[in-house]
Amino acid sequence: MPILTSSAAGLRKKFWRAFVLQIALISVTVILGIYATRYVLGDILLERALQDEAEFFWQHYREDPDFPGPDTRNLTGYLGDRDSIPDIMQDLGPGFHHISRPGSELYIIYVSEHGNERLYLEFDGENVGKLALIFGVVPLSLLLIVIYLSSWLLYKSSQRAISPVIRLAQNVTRFDPKKGDDYSFSHDLGISDLDQEVLVLSNALDELLSRINRFVERERNFTRDASHELRSPVTVIKIAADLIEMDESLSASTRQYLDRIKRSARDMEGLIEALLLLARESDDKLETTPVCLNDLVDEEIERARILFGDKDISFRKHEHTRLIINAPDRVLQVMIGNLLRNACCYTDSGVITITIGGSSIEIEDTGEGIHEEHVREVFKAFNRGGSNKRGGHGVGLTIVKMLSQRFNWPVHIDSTPGVGTRVKVSFPGSRNSPLNR
Repeated sequence: MPILTSSAAGLRKKFWRAFVLQIALISVTVILGIYATRYVLGDILLERALQDEAEFFWQHYREDPDFPGPDTRNLTGYLGDRDSIPDIMQDLGPGFHHISRPGSELYIIYVSEHGNERLYLEFDGENVGKLALIFGVVPLSLLLIVIYLSSWLLYKSSQRAISPVIRLAQNVTRFDPKKGDDYSFSHDLGISDLDQEVLVLSNALDELLSRINRFVERERNFTRDASHELRSPVTVIKIAADLIEMDESLSASTRQYLDRIKRSARDMEGLIEALLLLARESDDKLETTPVCLNDLVDEEIERARILFGDKDISFRKHEHTRLIINAPDRVLQVMIGNLLRNACCYTDSGVITITIGGSSIEIEDTGEGIHEEHVREVFKAFNRGGSNKRGGHGVGLTIVKMLSQRFNWPVHIDSTPGVGTRVKVSFPGSRNSPLNR
């Protein structure tokens, strides 16, 4: 849920960053435009104007040698053979020159040759800046103000447009599945000013929530009914076993089998309870107690011997410590039992080694192993690691993965075809106690 909060806040930030970036780009563009205007006015247009002025003078000078040179407020002309030329221009060659006179006044000098005569045109460069200001800076500044205002209005309009989306995200963030079935994501959105898209999205979320609530209710009904229907035959088995046990004529071997039936019935009852509780969303009813993994492993090894008594399999148990885990005992039983049975299932003859140490347990077999391309698929339902010759339905490791994710018990599998498979389960938060020697 915090992700939604940061996303809603990030939407505003993204619009604000986009607005600031737009203003920055506009400002840079305007500044470059001003410099471009200054360059066009000062260099290109002015130089062209001075060239035209020189051609105009030479054209009339050929017709009338007494034709006066240019003499205006900003432009002064000097003819080399009849006028006094300022000292600063004496050594200038043909072409354009930018010079400064005392007082930091900038002048643009254009020297034009016609035969053996030279024309010096002097333009007051200080006025170029004024012209750039009048014809460049002022219009661009007005344009900049208009763009700034339009961008600000667009930003505010965009904020109003995304406000329903942000409010919808906030409603999703505040949603608590425990509130019941009457929650609505459209609540407090201001339906009157919603865009069609936001309205469709909010209605879709409400419909999705309604469907989820129906699924949850269906799951609750199923777990309630399944709990009753599955427990009834187990109860019958337990009662029947108790009645049979009262028969004093039973042989010792028969009583041994009867004890196994009663123990299996109790295990089945606990297993049903654990699986049904796991099917529910809440863990409130799962009783957590300190469980010694070493003792649990002994019990599961005994069950595996009974189930796979027809195979030439031996069990080796290496204990470095007593591993105590705070967890529902039936859940641990399901997890370890599935791993052991899976190792037995894929081992026709050989050794299954169980190592308990630190905060983990390792179960290693000498079975057929799993190819690398199938290792990543073993936790999927109905997958048998690439082998279709083995029993089972391919859901044991799926249950193990579900429990691993539910209780944060990481599971890691290493396997080599023809050598065997090693499964390691870690139990963060577990504790150790000394072995009883």
